[in-house]
Formats: sequence, structure tokens, C-alpha cells
Amino acid sequence: MSVELEPSAAVDRGLRADLVAAGSAVLLVAAAAVVGVELLEHGMPLHVDAPPLGAQWIPHTGPGTVPAMLIALLVVMRGPELAARLPWRRLLGLSAVTSLAWTISLALIDGWQRGVVDRLTTPTEYLHDVPRVHDIGAMLRTFAEHIQGLRPGSWTTHVAGHPPGALLVFVGLDRLGLPGGAPAALLCMLVGSSAAVAVAVTLRALDTEGAQATARAALPFVVLWPGAIWVGVSADGLFAGVLAWAVALVAVGAARDRLDLPAVAACGAGGLLFGAALFLSYGLALAGLLPLAVAIAARRIAPLLIASAAVAAVVGAFAAAGFWWLEGYQQLVIRYYQPGEYGLVRSYGYWVWADLACLAVVLGPAGVAGLRRAFTAGGMAVVEGAPHRGWRYLKSLQLLCAAAMLAVLVADLSGLSKAEVERIWLPFAVWLIAGAGLLPARQARWWLAAQAVVALGVNHLLLTTW
Repeated sequence: MSVELEPSAAVDRGLRADLVAAGSAVLLVAAAAVVGVELLEHGMPLHVDAPPLGAQWIPHTGPGTVPAMLIALLVVMRGPELAARLPWRRLLGLSAVTSLAWTISLALIDGWQRGVVDRLTTPTEYLHDVPRVHDIGAMLRTFAEHIQGLRPGSWTTHVAGHPPGALLVFVGLDRLGLPGGAPAALLCMLVGSSAAVAVAVTLRALDTEGAQATARAALPFVVLWPGAIWVGVSADGLFAGVLAWAVALVAVGAARDRLDLPAVAACGAGGLLFGAALFLSYGLALAGLLPLAVAIAARRIAPLLIASAAVAAVVGAFAAAGFWWLEGYQQLVIRYYQPGEYGLVRSYGYWVWADLACLAVVLGPAGVAGLRRAFTAGGMAVVEGAPHRGWRYLKSLQLLCAAAMLAVLVADLSGLSKAEVERIWLPFAVWLIAGAGLLPARQARWWLAAQAVVALGVNHLLLTTW
């Protein structure tokens, strides 16, 4: 005979499990730090100074310190309430502004020059090679020839490590009269911080039964996440925003009652954006699991086919211009293991699990606890006397989280993501953090406070590379 738990007992049991999950993540990060320091002391070339993160231990404050703390306080105190009651469009607008302000404030903790302007101007970054591009057509035709290192004319590290779309973004800014590190950094933060809104739009679109509570509850967590540290400033923040809107557009199209012109337009636009994402980062090929999850959640294959046709059009356009994606990827793998490259010497045995510690920092304790609920019965726990969320919604959230997590695990096991994943995995992590919307509403402020403590602690104690 089964015994139904009282609401308070269910909440207590769920909270204990959440705390165990978050505590386990803390232990994983601590283990990665201790083992990493030990390996560095024994001469292991991890090529990070504060393992597992790419950072230096330099406690500091900056002009962003006070604004970041004030934004965190406002989101913690008012975020859950406003997310629950504001009209949807106004909520999205407020979330977009708050997410951008949070990201910029975190970047300014390191100062305007060091934390914003200089991030993308180092000798290994994209802007270093922008002056080399005089003829875009010629660049695309010869791009793959310059990916391998140890030869004259090799692209710098980040340009060689990505398809030409990433370089084209910054070349385009330069051609528009917006050269230098400041416009590039601001673009990355503007697009990257908008991913919070894109995730919410996706969740609401797939929530066809009208129970919007969890999509709303997730918004403060997607806004106030520690991953914003690396959105400001890394190009991977830009990639995360582009991918998030690609998925959101496909979801909006798939959620319509019939395959009318607006549905086709949304799916097609999402496919074009996803095609663009493929030429921003090779790793985003794994993100194809996300629109697949959308199609499964919506129980419709036509939107996926429309999006796929648009992706094929983008791939075909680049091929016609002279760059074949697979050739570029093959050349990248060769460079990754060339003498002098970090990929050759970084230890797979350490990074295959320390990468997950980096992900735990990006997600924060609420993100980890939310994932626990998304993949266990905790997501349907009885909270304050009522069912927490509808099965239809939970299924959609589970599919998106599962798709993002599978992409992360494949990338991790491949050995091509050894270190620096706190920025590299941002396009996947922004979907994983959505699980925090399943946390009980009466605990939301405490979990948001924990998120803020992690973000502010990392950014004030460490000088991150991005």
C-alpha cells in the first residue's frame, strides 16, 4: 500500500535532494581545483592558472562591483514576483534589459579596458586577423588552407579553431565603421545576454497547454546565471545567443496550430540562424539535437524539415563561396594535435571530468538542482499542496535539457573540448539552466541568492581569461 506524502514532507525531501545535488557539484569543483593545482605543481601542462577555470587568482573590485551587487539584489528580491505577475511581453523586455545589465556589470568588475575592450584583441583572438581580410571571397576560398599551424599565413588560434563565420562577424563590424574591441565586446554581450529571452520564448511556445508558470519561473535564473561572466566577454556568448534564437524560432513555428505562412517563416528563419551557427563554431553541429527535441516535444516533423532545408541552404551558400565545412573541421582536428598546441598536451584523464566541474560553475547551484528535478520525479513533486507543473511542460523541458546535456557529454568525451569549456559550452549551458524553473517558488529567492554569490565570488576573486 502506498502512502501519499504531505505537501511539507514532499518539499522537505525535494529540498534535501536538491541540496545533495548542489553539494555534490561543489565537491566536484573543489576536487578539480585541488587535483589541478597538484598537477600544475608536478609540471603537468594544463595551461590554466586557476584550474579548472581559465583564470588567475587576483582578488579585485572594479566599476562594475556596485552595479552588479545591486542588480543581483533586485533580481533576488523582486525577480520571482515580477516573473509571476507581469504581462508576458513586458516581462521579456525587462528580462532582456536586466540580463544585459547583469552581463555588462560583471564584465566591468575587471574594468572597462581590461574587462571589455581588450578581451577580443589579444594575439590569439579574432580581431587580430581582421586586418588580413581584404577580399571576403578570397578569404572564404582559402580559409581552410590556413587552419593548420606551423606554416606561413596560419590563422591565429581562435580564428583557426572556428569556421569563417566567426571571423566574418568581426570583419563585418569593421566594415560598418565599428572597429576595435569595444564594439565587438558590446555585440557579444548584447546578443549573448538575449539568450535568456530566447529560452523563455521557447519554453512558452512548447507549453501548449497554457501552464506558463515554469517558463516564467525560469526567467530570473536564466538572467542571473554565473555563465554571464563568460558571455561578457567571449565570442561564445554571441554564439549562444544566435543558437538560442534559432531554437526559439523553430519552437514558435512548431507550436502553431497549422503549418501556415507564419509557421513556415519562423521555422525557415530558425533554420537560417542555425545554419549561421554552424559557421560560427564547429561544436554547434551537436546543437542539432535541440531543434530535434523541439520537434519531438511538438510532435511535428514538418517544422524540422523546413528548418533543415534552410540549414542546407546556408551550408550550400558557403560551399559555393569556396568553404566546405567538413574540410575545415578536418583541418582543425589536425591543428588541435600539432606540436605546440594545447590540445596535444592537455591531459584527457583530468579534463574529461574537470570540464564538468567548469560546467557546474557556469550553471551554479540552482542550475544543478534544477537539472536534478528535470531528470527525476522531483520535477513533479507536490509543492505547497498542488502539482508543481504539468507533464506536457515537463516533457518539453526534459527533452531540451537532455539534448543539451547529450551534446555536452559527446563534446566532453571527444577530447576536443579539453579546458575553457566555461565559455565553449555556453550555447548548451543556457538550456540546462532552464531546469531551475522547476525549483519550488517559495525557495526561489534563496537559490537566486546562491547564484549571485557564485557569480560575484568568481568574478571578484579570479581574473578570468574571458
